[in-house]
Amino acid sequence: MNTLPPESNNDQHSALDNQQSTPNNQLPTYSRAQLALRNGQDRDEIWVGYNGLIYDVTRSRLWRRGNHYEHWAGQDLTKELQKDAPHTEHVFDKFPAIGRLR
Repeated sequence: MNTLPPESNNDQHSALDNQQSTPNNQLPTYSRAQLALRNGQDRDEIWVGYNGLIYDVTRSRLWRRGNHYEHWAGQDLTKELQKDAPHTEHVFDKFPAIGRLR
C-alpha cells in the first residue's frame, strides 16, 4: 500500500491502493492541482471530480484520451454534469471513489 500522504509532491496514488468499501469520509483528500494531473495526458491515471468526490475512470474506454464527449478529465465536473449530462449521477457507481476534493 502507498504510504505517501496525499499532499506529498511525490504523489503516486493508485486506485488499487484503496478498497471500494472505504467510507467517503475516510478517503484521502486531494487538491484541484493534484486532480488536474490525472487528466489522461500528464499521468496514466484518469480522474474526475463530482459532488466532492474524486473517481478513477482510468479503466473506462469512454475516458481513454482524458475526455468524454465535451467533458475533460482532471477537473471537477459537478456543474457541467448537473446541467447537461444525459445520464444521472449513478453513472459514477461504476467507478471507485478514490478521494475527496478539497
